[in-house]
Amino acid sequence: MPALLADLVATSQAVGATSKRKEKTELLGAYLAELLPGADDDPHQATIAVGLLVGEPRQGRIGVGWSAVSKIDAAPAAEPSLTLADVDHAIAELQATSGPGSVARRAGLLTELFSSATEVEVDFLKRLFVGEVRQGALGGLLADAIAKANGVPAKVVRRAAMLSGDLGTTAAVAATEGRSGLEAIGLTVGTAIQPMLASTSATVAEALAETGEASVEWKLDGARIQVHREGDAVRIFTRNLNDITERLPTVVETVRALPVASVVLDGEVLAYGADDRPEAFQDTMSSVSRDTGDTKKSLQPFFFDIVHVDGRDLLDLPLGERLSELQRVAGDFRLPAVTTVDPAVGERALAEALEAGHEGAMVKSIDSLYQAGRRGKSWRKVKPVHTLDLVVLAVERGHGRRTGWWSNLHLGARDGDEFVMVGKTFKGLTDELLRWQTENFPTQKASEDDWTLYLKPHFVVEVALDGVQASSKYPGGVALRFARVRHYRPDKSPQDADTIQTVQSLRKP
Repeated sequence: MPALLADLVATSQAVGATSKRKEKTELLGAYLAELLPGADDDPHQATIAVGLLVGEPRQGRIGVGWSAVSKIDAAPAAEPSLTLADVDHAIAELQATSGPGSVARRAGLLTELFSSATEVEVDFLKRLFVGEVRQGALGGLLADAIAKANGVPAKVVRRAAMLSGDLGTTAAVAATEGRSGLEAIGLTVGTAIQPMLASTSATVAEALAETGEASVEWKLDGARIQVHREGDAVRIFTRNLNDITERLPTVVETVRALPVASVVLDGEVLAYGADDRPEAFQDTMSSVSRDTGDTKKSLQPFFFDIVHVDGRDLLDLPLGERLSELQRVAGDFRLPAVTTVDPAVGERALAEALEAGHEGAMVKSIDSLYQAGRRGKSWRKVKPVHTLDLVVLAVERGHGRRTGWWSNLHLGARDGDEFVMVGKTFKGLTDELLRWQTENFPTQKASEDDWTLYLKPHFVVEVALDGVQASSKYPGGVALRFARVRHYRPDKSPQDADTIQTVQSLRKP
């Protein structure tokens, strides 16, 4: 039978009321199990439900903001009757409404939808439209819940979601085809997959102790790219899976010239200045963000992995074999690297990277498989200066010469699906960054008092620090020492931020 929105909203409220991951997973799993299709049920109800629970409808960007929903004055329904299909249909209509008169037509559609919803459902829908569905039902949690609901291993669901690029579609396959259907999902050239991620090590020697024989590669301070080619068709994605093909025409031409018919490459693009030295990260990102693309700057691609070539998926091959293929396909554009188990050789590679103006080294186990979307121990990043990617949780009003600007940052590390405060800083903030913060932070306001603007988890900032120390002031038990802002990371989402465990590991014994 058709699933009611009321049941989803009740589940969302229950999930938001607990901080325990296991309880969240059980609640979501039980709800999704109720959506398992019978003979007459829509098998796509799970797809719709997952999108609503994570606050990302399957249609993508709707184009309805707070200004539109706040103007709707409709008496709510007394009893629940809206189905998930009703909501999905309304969202599709809203998204398709554009052009002259669209504001009035959207207002009419919203009025009709809200009139059919109960008061609690209206509240949920309004938060959905303005991006404020925050009950902790993030991707990793939903993947575990889908596994629980369908009686399949969580790792099978995660892999299928990473390769399909869509958690909602994965939920539908799990509900209709089970484990065999999930395992049949493979890499599709042209569909972005989650990138493999790295943990942090203090030194190359420490990293090699974890990885054994490894590829020690230059670590660039560029923009991560994933490039797909099928014939002459090339698509380029960011680490957040956004399509930026039109912004990088020279990268497109570079990949079209490679001696393959189809390929999927992992790498970075980096801006170079007139002195042939790499430019700062923010300058690379500025170039990539321009609509005119890389025509105004010398943006050069470097590739460090290959996960598909000419009809063959390479995800499950060890890195050593993938690198052999990478050398054959893209040797001229391969990132400088050396394979070694000797810390002295690895340290020389790090020194060469620093001398060339880069930020450090990557140490990757030669036996590692490509685990899309995972941050494991087989890939390690080494930087001479400690840096962390943290989420801005709040910001305080400036005073003195910073009066009128949002200044002092409250910084948080990721703890599962939540964020734990680990310190504050106002150091490293240039006038340009202060202006940028003041313009952009209010767009993600969660609440505000006389002194502090509290933010929804959105902005990721890279900070340099001298280390961490024990502290009872913050719930993570540690505090940053001499943290200073390096730059913001628009290419990273809050789920890419460093974990509280990573922060704690920097504390000296």
